Amino acid sequence: MPPKKGRTLSKAQKAKKQQEEEQRRLQEEEALLQAEKEEQERLKREKIKEELERLEAKDLERREDELNELRHLLEENHTAVTEWKKDALEKAEWERYIRCDGLPDPKEQRDMNMFISLWRDDPCVDITPVLKQCNVAVQLMEELEALLRDATDPRESQKYQEIFISLQELIHSKHLLISEEILKNASENAEKETGNMKTVIKDENITHCLWANLKMNPRFKGLNFKEACLGFKLPKQLAVSNIAIRILHTHYDHLTILALMTNQKMLTSSDSVLFSPSSLAGDKDVPANMDVPEQEETKEEEEKVKEDKETKQEKEDEEAQSNQEPEERKSEASFKSRVDSAQSAGSRVSQIQTQMEALEIVEGDLISASEQMTIKNQGAQAVDLMQYTPLGGVFYYDVFHLPPQPRQVGDWVMRQISKDGLQVFPYPVNSSPSEENSTPVGVTVTLPECVVFCETPQVAHWDATGKQWRMDGISDVSYDEAEAEISFKADSFQAFVLMQETYVNFPFQSWELRPLDQNSALLTVNGALVDISITIKGDQCMLQSERERGLCHLKGKWMSVPALQRAMCNAGVNIFVNEHTDKYVSTSGKDPLVEHSAYEQMALFASACAFSWSKWNAKCGAEHLVIQACEHHDPAPVPRDSWRLYLLTAQRSQKLEITERSEAFSPDFYSGSEFHSTFIHMLQDDMSPDSITKTRESDYLFVGTVQSLLCATRPLMYS
Repeated sequence: MPPKKGRTLSKAQKAKKQQEEEQRRLQEEEALLQAEKEEQERLKREKIKEELERLEAKDLERREDELNELRHLLEENHTAVTEWKKDALEKAEWERYIRCDGLPDPKEQRDMNMFISLWRDDPCVDITPVLKQCNVAVQLMEELEALLRDATDPRESQKYQEIFISLQELIHSKHLLISEEILKNASENAEKETGNMKTVIKDENITHCLWANLKMNPRFKGLNFKEACLGFKLPKQLAVSNIAIRILHTHYDHLTILALMTNQKMLTSSDSVLFSPSSLAGDKDVPANMDVPEQEETKEEEEKVKEDKETKQEKEDEEAQSNQEPEERKSEASFKSRVDSAQSAGSRVSQIQTQMEALEIVEGDLISASEQMTIKNQGAQAVDLMQYTPLGGVFYYDVFHLPPQPRQVGDWVMRQISKDGLQVFPYPVNSSPSEENSTPVGVTVTLPECVVFCETPQVAHWDATGKQWRMDGISDVSYDEAEAEISFKADSFQAFVLMQETYVNFPFQSWELRPLDQNSALLTVNGALVDISITIKGDQCMLQSERERGLCHLKGKWMSVPALQRAMCNAGVNIFVNEHTDKYVSTSGKDPLVEHSAYEQMALFASACAFSWSKWNAKCGAEHLVIQACEHHDPAPVPRDSWRLYLLTAQRSQKLEITERSEAFSPDFYSGSEFHSTFIHMLQDDMSPDSITKTRESDYLFVGTVQSLLCATRPLMYS
């Protein structure tokens, strides 16, 4: 029998075997390529590591020189700005002294007491001179507000508050006298068409509307003071009553200040204390505290401060003997004594640090106005004045008994004399809740021209007992945005205000700071609802906005940063922050040391470099900042391709490889760039010598103004 031959592989088996061999070959090649790739990546990492070590070593070698140069620039500017402010204050005080206009100095209590006493006893009821004197008092109250913002001594603050309240009460009484004088002769000035009296008085600070119900027509529904853009509606019960209606619109708001004082809210400076140098103490190498003043007071300064305090105490002790403290303010004085204790603790701590400690105590006690008001009023809808801001002044809506009218008897005019003044007409007469709700009174207001309402205004009325604004008792609110008119009904006659959320324009969508010329720049903030541009030149700022209504009175006017901040907030366009902002606005949660250092250095280079927001700033972590920056000379917008991304930390700055159009964030540094211990030295690597020279020639006032604006808006935190 012949031997068997080997089995012959089928075509399918041959193909399969060939495929398996090909797969093995491919796998071996892939493994080889992967090994080569890993080796290349290892070599790249080692190269990067070596490069990092080289750059870090180079950065460390020049670190001290760079920090010293930055420290010198900051201290030089800080000293110059401090001296300039001191000289400006002394000049202003001297100009006030030699002005000799007969006005008292709000800082001098005796002068103010004399002014108040003489004016209170003045029997004049003529409208023009009384209103003129009221405007003088309003001017004095504005100065008192500034003194309250800057006051660090609780006793001084207490003194200013007492004077402020006295002036407020006196102005109110003088307005009542004007109303009474007009209403006494209402019948002589009645309109032929209606038989009732209507009059409007306007000046720079007030709009005074009066209506006397002489006919008591049951068909009367209401009235519009067209020239005042105000109106009211009455229920039938009042239409047939012997009454007078007053709507007094004061373009200023003294009631909110009273609410803040009553609820122990210390009025702080317009310049934010968030970046006080004492709050930024840290590593001496961190540039953020380069402008920290000397922490040690000299012995001579201590003795001088002690002598000044003793002199002031003796003077105030004498005043205290003749001016007994009212019982209702003892709790406030007690609170302020704790602030005073905090300020006096540690005699060798700098003044700025002492102020910060005092403000920390205030903030601890006054975390939320709404919390205290809720406790105080058992659930009443008290307004949190940190969350809401009254805008456009106060509207006093009152109803009075119509004074007796003169009667013609033959050739004689009979007039009944009353020494009680205007008497409030009680309304609602029945105090039961059902009666109050069934007979509301209506009001119509055209929004003031000097205010921007980004959303439907909120309405709040004044609670005279609790000294606070409340939102209960207001119903049927109707807002016509096209006509800028709001109507509502109220349970009773009270003072009311229109309010808006304080931080309605937060967070910012974007921001940019770019130079226009030497010592001139433009800061643009694109807010949540309103875009704002501020031109900076020297120590002055000017607001720019495409919005017409509400900002016309501000646009084109140069003013200081604090003045601009107050004016914009009063106009309803707030882009400024304070110690309460983060409770109402989501933030990027940045390290304040790094953030403040960035603002300082951006200000130093604002004459030659442009800076802008980056989307990566919100994704790089709390300890990092990402900023777009580039050298820029043309006042025109920065070309898109000119921007470069920079990463800032407490220890160093570096240029990033990624751009705004990258898919993901990466901290990898730009190839060929270096590390620097400061942001300005990082920027200098890409700047021309002429631009660097330009930054060194920046005026200290310009640098200080830019820094103040950046610290007041904190765009790196709230964008």
